[in-house]
Amino acid sequence: MIKSLETDDIVREFLVESYEGIDQLDRDLVMLEHSQSDVELLARIFRCVHTVKGTCGFLGFSKLESVTHVGENLLSKLRDGALAVTPELTTTLLALVDAIRQMLGNIEATGMEGDADYGSLIAALTRLQEDKAAPPTSPTMAAGTPVVEPAAALVAASETLDIQADGKTGQVTDSSIRVDVGLLDKLMTVVGELVLARNQIMQHASVAPRSASLAAASQRLNLLTTELQEGVMKTRMQPIGNIWSKFPRVVRDLSFACNKQIRLEMEGRETELDKTIIEAIKDPLMHIVRNSVDHGIEAAPDRMAKGKPAEGRLLLRAFHEGGQVNIEISDDGRGLDPEQLKQKAVEKGLISADQAARLSDREALNLIFVAGFSTAAAVTNISGRGVGMDVVKTNIEKIGGVVDLQSTLGAGTTLKIKIPLTLAIIPALIITCAEGRYAIPQVNLVELVRRESRDGGHGVERIHGAPVYRLRGNLLPLVFLRDELGATGAAQDVDDELLNIVVLQADGRTFGLVVGDINDTEEIVVKPLSKQLQGVSAFSGATIMGDGRVALILDTLGLAQRANVISAERERTVVDAGVAARDHHRARQTLLVCGTGEGRRAAIPLSSVARLEEFQRSRVEWAGHYEAVQYRGQILPLLQLSSLLGFGASQTPGVTVSVVVYGEEGHRVGLVVDQILDIVEETVAIEHTAAREGVLGSAVVQKRVTDVLDIAAIVRNAAPWLLEASPEHEVAA
Repeated sequence: MIKSLETDDIVREFLVESYEGIDQLDRDLVMLEHSQSDVELLARIFRCVHTVKGTCGFLGFSKLESVTHVGENLLSKLRDGALAVTPELTTTLLALVDAIRQMLGNIEATGMEGDADYGSLIAALTRLQEDKAAPPTSPTMAAGTPVVEPAAALVAASETLDIQADGKTGQVTDSSIRVDVGLLDKLMTVVGELVLARNQIMQHASVAPRSASLAAASQRLNLLTTELQEGVMKTRMQPIGNIWSKFPRVVRDLSFACNKQIRLEMEGRETELDKTIIEAIKDPLMHIVRNSVDHGIEAAPDRMAKGKPAEGRLLLRAFHEGGQVNIEISDDGRGLDPEQLKQKAVEKGLISADQAARLSDREALNLIFVAGFSTAAAVTNISGRGVGMDVVKTNIEKIGGVVDLQSTLGAGTTLKIKIPLTLAIIPALIITCAEGRYAIPQVNLVELVRRESRDGGHGVERIHGAPVYRLRGNLLPLVFLRDELGATGAAQDVDDELLNIVVLQADGRTFGLVVGDINDTEEIVVKPLSKQLQGVSAFSGATIMGDGRVALILDTLGLAQRANVISAERERTVVDAGVAARDHHRARQTLLVCGTGEGRRAAIPLSSVARLEEFQRSRVEWAGHYEAVQYRGQILPLLQLSSLLGFGASQTPGVTVSVVVYGEEGHRVGLVVDQILDIVEETVAIEHTAAREGVLGSAVVQKRVTDVLDIAAIVRNAAPWLLEASPEHEVAA
């Protein structure tokens, strides 16, 4: 028997199912004596023994297979009416159940069936098969009827202390239980309501008069609710291998049908998803696998002519990353030809020749997701009807996922799918707009941008009438939520004094959603929309907030489509303008400007700054030979920037210290500055190079001479031991 983690899991599942089956078998055989003509009962008994026989043969348990095979033959004749139920037959079948249970116990304890000899049992089962049909025997035996040998006697006593010495068997069944999915769904609903109640209590506790007991109770409730929520969600999680298990057979059959040689490889079978997600992606994955076999991988002669191995390779890979599940389906086939895709789309009337000429290669690849598009030369029973890939994209997006296609002509194609772990309870950003509250799933959130009037008009522009925001040299299309919702009142505009921009990602493209106010992130319970709102593309669901009011969950993809920010024409306009603007702004940098003592100014590239913090001086302690503060459960070393630059220790008075946090490969160091002045975006021209380590030179920033610093070099030069030490300086609770 092959030993591996995967095999151990299969054996464990086999034991659980078999124990449950033979327990039911005991009861069914006893009932059979009283209901000899019950066809359904006989069929159920036969199925149970047949299932055990089939699985144990697959796992290499030959002794168990041989015993159950003889029992299956006897039950087959009994089911077909060739034999009648007699006390002797029932007793022998019960002995079969005892033997199966005994071998299962040995397998659980030692991994093997044991050394017992079941020859007498096999002989008894074989002899009963040869008996001619006899009239049914009454369960109430007449006087003088010979006493039937007990079932246990057919299994020799020497064949039984093979089990564990303590006599414990079937322990695998004690560690698992089968639960109806409907019951889990109800439990999940109750937990969702508990999360809502928790949110309400936490909100009231935050505004109620200070009460130590109330605060402690609410925190305890928060902890317990979170643990319960995680526990219930784990019960709904299933490995993706449950649906992948069908693919080897599918690939084999399709390979023969297409006269191809294909090797299927699967990585990450143990990756878990919520059951609702598993059910939602089952059909889309089947479509993708079938397309890869039929369209993607070439026949052996074609592959060999191109210098490829005759056998094609299809890889399914799943893994967790960033709170999402990533699924990749890759083949080493012919790949997709963008020009051929354009030609097919024009032939089918999906786009015009002029539109096809303007499509980029990436846009051409995405044509396969258009309804009615197919590259098959003929319709077969496998594919070619122009349905499938559009359904894949639609179904994946319905559950909050995204699909990305990458293909190289002659080398192969990879389809990447990103989907959330669960749909029941999700983290979301709460925002307000037009006196209403809305939730944005955090999985779609990229970053938050706040634009104030003091920016002097920089950042937000209009290109061909469409508002865009210049974010780090790139142009970001803007969508005004108030306009998309059709809210009444004063509309927001790019000239407003304050704009809150939520940067979102949809369908692989990024855009900015202009909202009213940004509140906080919360875990929300997703509720389905009422019938009146199901047709509105801007919303994907609803939730109940802590104060009991309903908030709608925004559909990021739907908003982007309504605002036309992810169409090809709109994207091309923004990209073309962005390329031209990027050349003009290539030298612009975003800088953190701070004071380093005695009127000196220093500029640090913002990309080198992890965070800006302000600490009470009373929190500053000593850790060895350097100052430090307790920061996010770790010890954060503090270095005086003015001292490192050779200006002496800072003497700035005050009860707080301003700190620039620098991070490198898990290490964090805090640089103490006199004052954090501003964050600016300017063209930097270094005019004087400095001799000091870590100072790139001097430049004019905000019309003031400023030293431009290389923070990484400064920290490595001044305190290399801080970066060589373990990054985890945990603080005891």
